[in-house]
Formats: sequence, structure tokens, C-alpha cells
Amino acid sequence: MTVTIGRRELLVALGGAAAAWPLAARAQQSGRLRTIGFLGPNTHSAASEWVAAFVQRLRELGWTEGRTITIEYRWAEGREERFAEIAAELVRLKADVIVTSGTQAVMASKNATSVIPIVFATAGDPVGSGLVASLARPGGNVTGLATLANELAGKRLELLREVVPSLRRLAIMGNVGNPYITLELGEVRAAARMLGLEAITLEIRRAQDLASAFEALKSGADALYVCTDALVNTHRIRINIAALGERLPTMHGSRDFVEAGGLMSYGPNFPDMFRRTADYVDKILRGAKPGDLPVEQPTKFDLVVNLTTAKALRLEIPPTLLTRADEVLE
Repeated sequence: MTVTIGRRELLVALGGAAAAWPLAARAQQSGRLRTIGFLGPNTHSAASEWVAAFVQRLRELGWTEGRTITIEYRWAEGREERFAEIAAELVRLKADVIVTSGTQAVMASKNATSVIPIVFATAGDPVGSGLVASLARPGGNVTGLATLANELAGKRLELLREVVPSLRRLAIMGNVGNPYITLELGEVRAAARMLGLEAITLEIRRAQDLASAFEALKSGADALYVCTDALVNTHRIRINIAALGERLPTMHGSRDFVEAGGLMSYGPNFPDMFRRTADYVDKILRGAKPGDLPVEQPTKFDLVVNLTTAKALRLEIPPTLLTRADEVLE
């Protein structure tokens, strides 16, 4: 059967496709799809919810994997020595933009290229660490979202003390090989002093250090504060099992630690930050310069409580705290 299309129908059909044409045309002019290099500091399973939010937002903005973009995922599995290696690989792949998270991974990417745009979904102190010139005018090829986690240390300890009124000795675990975590450790210790708490610092630099840190947990602490970065995120289940074995309530910086058996977390909503990262990528792929896109800050903060862990620890979560929680896991 032959179908004849008139001039008017043809124009209407072409007009309807016009919105989708620019993305596909630009992607195919060079004979390849636009490439997003994704440097994941931890593991795919640890970041699956964040990646899903990122990809969903890209799709809403007109970027579909396999049609207008390709995403090259690389996972460092919490091994900081892999950051530079992966960044260099993404540069060799000639990615149109590199997406990553965490100050060290961003720094490795910046050291690998001063040309390819870099967007960070999370970074503790992008100005202080030299990633950007200023929040309003980043300059260079790097921009993204700042977590400001250091400023939340006092709030987290106040929440922890609501659940553990007898809190006197606080164990603090952090990767001292991460300059930003070193800053957070200082903030937590300062907040602990303000609350009259004795602080015990458990310093780690690699996965092998966790065993000695777990041994130190037996020194009589009343609770454990875990500073969030790629290393501890990768081993969050091991950390929570060890804490539960010592009957220690835990405070974390993100929800995924609570899903993995931690007691509670308070911090930025990371899926939302990865979703907003997609907006940066969209603007850059459409021609914006990263140095002209201001660094943004979190707009959503979540308090998450795990009631199953609380019961295992024989802790009674105050009803007033439960009513303020954004999510309660049972």
C-alpha cells in the first residue's frame, strides 16, 4: 500500500521532530554520541540510587543513553589510588564532560585535564581545597555542588545525644588520608568539646586499617560518629556490623549508611544532589562554560532513623525525634 503525504503534513511532521533534532544532530555529526565520563569513587551498588537519580534527570532533559549520549562508568571501589588512573582513562576516551563526587576524586580529575569540563555532585569545601576560585564564579573547567558537611557536625552530635542522653565518650572514625575528612574530624572534635564529650579518634587511610579501628572500639565508647567518604562508604556494612557488635549507636552523613544497618544519619539528600548534577551536565553539553556556572549548595537535608537497629541496641528513640525524621526504616 502506498501512502501519500501532502506538503502540509510533511511540514507538520518535520516541525514535531524539530525539538529532538538538535541533540541527535550534534551527537551524530562527529560520528559518535556525546560521552559522559563517570568517575565513581566507591562501588556501583553503593551509588546505585544516586546514579539512578542522575540518569533519570538527564532523560527528562532530553539525554537518553544509547541515543544521544553514552555514559562511561568507572568505579574506584574506595581505593583513592585509583582516582588518578580512572581520570586519565576518561581523558583518553575524550569524554565531553566528567562527572564525579568527593573532593579527592574531583582533584584527581582536575589534575588530569584543564580542558574537559568537570562537574562534581559533592565536594566538601571546593574553594578551600582549590577546586574553584569562588562559589559564584568558579572559573576554570570545574563546577558543581558543595556539601558543607563540616558545618553539620554540631547538629549531628546534638541529635545523637537526644537518642543517647548518657553519651560521654564519642568514637570518631575518619579517613585521614582525605584532607576534607581531616577538616571534618576537627569540626566533630570541636563540637564534642562544646558538648562536654570526650572524643576518641579512629584514624584510617585504607581498608586494612579498619581491623585496628574496630579493636579500638572496645575501649569503652558510648557511640560512633562516622565521617563519610568513598573509603568508609565502600565498607559501610563492615563498619556497622562492628559497631553493632560493640552495641554502639552510630551517626552517619547519608541515608545509605542507615540502610546498611547504621542507627541514624543527618545530611544532604544525595540523590537530589546527583539529580541537580544532571542540570549542570545538560547546560555544558549545550555550550555553557563550567567556569560561568555557580557552585550550588544543598537544599534538602534528611534525618533518617533505623528502628530495627535501635531495637537491636535496646534504644528507645524519643517520639519528638521520630516526628522530625524525614524517614524511619523498620
